[in-house]
Amino acid sequence: MSIRNSDDRTTSLVATENASAALNDTQASKKADLAGPGIGNYEELEKILPADYHPLLTPKETQQALFHLKRYIEDNLCKELGLIMVEVPLIVDVESGVNDMLDRDGSRTPIQFHISNDRDKHPIDAQVVQAATKWKRMALKQFDCRPGEGICTDMRAVRKDYFLDHDHSAYVDQWDWERVMTADQRNLEFLKSIVRKIWKVLVGAEKFVQDMFPELRQPRYPNLPEELTFIHAEELLAMYPDLPRKRRETIILQKYPAIFIIGIGWPLKDGYPHEMRAADYDDWITDTSGETHRDTHGLNGDILVWNYVTQRRHELSSMGIRVNADTLRRQLEMSNLLDNLKFPYHQAIINNRIPLSIGGGIGQSRTTMLLLRKAHLGEVSVTVWPKVLKEMCGKKDIVVLE
Repeated sequence: MSIRNSDDRTTSLVATENASAALNDTQASKKADLAGPGIGNYEELEKILPADYHPLLTPKETQQALFHLKRYIEDNLCKELGLIMVEVPLIVDVESGVNDMLDRDGSRTPIQFHISNDRDKHPIDAQVVQAATKWKRMALKQFDCRPGEGICTDMRAVRKDYFLDHDHSAYVDQWDWERVMTADQRNLEFLKSIVRKIWKVLVGAEKFVQDMFPELRQPRYPNLPEELTFIHAEELLAMYPDLPRKRRETIILQKYPAIFIIGIGWPLKDGYPHEMRAADYDDWITDTSGETHRDTHGLNGDILVWNYVTQRRHELSSMGIRVNADTLRRQLEMSNLLDNLKFPYHQAIINNRIPLSIGGGIGQSRTTMLLLRKAHLGEVSVTVWPKVLKEMCGKKDIVVLE
């Protein structure tokens, strides 16, 4: 029998405490990483904005490129996915339940206002949309779309709870699209086939705009790869178990500069989802272990790329196969939101009155910022920015539109 002296016990106790502190720090970092997008403070943002940046296009050339680029992407998304362009609401009735809550922890709430209308005899409580995710699915029935057909929108929204940095703004513009699918297409292979079609459009858009403005071809800013790399959130966690989500994404993008992360919303092996997802649009609960041969869930994901201008991770799209009657109920129950079943949108899914679908949003300003080699969203969209950010950008040759 060996007897450890007090020094040994003290050393062991310190090691245990240090390990516990490290574990707590890791868990705190992972929890904080779920709090929402954005960097968090302007001191940090100033360090992140590139110091050696010079725009490749003038503001006038940028506007010319923007509208040609947007038209190319809209036309080719419709062609590849069998979509038609349709009108989309900016405001919706609160009672409809079709506004996008973005997550399931209640941290991002929409702007709401009262329309008195006829001296409050027929009032409406309305919300500014945060995204058109739910509305699009209802609209598929309105426009009589069949399997393989769908809609695309030039969507505008306001998200007031974002921290305003270089790639997050209160003003949101997206190509929000939705496509009717069949029950037997609710699998990962179908999801990947749609993602590849979208990627083909984005790669083509980059070549298209570079033909218009050859100065965008710069060795320091490599073009998008022809193929995306698919990786499951569980697989990414297994590779970097001690890192928070955004750090895992940053590191994997050093190896693969364009990825699609599958399975976002389901709690992973460490107890945290890769990112929070609302309970009533993407399907993040379906067991996909039969296809992956791992303990995996979820029929959704995000397209992320490495941005060579900002030297940071850059999200372009969030998308997925949508919930059906069974998975909607299970996700609402898991999120303690079963009361939402009272809304017309949720009732339409539960009672199979609207089509099964797949859909997503592609950030317009995010995409054009990337393809036009810009350092800031404000160079390709006009919105509100705090004075501190505009002054910071001015010192770095970043022309924020006003």
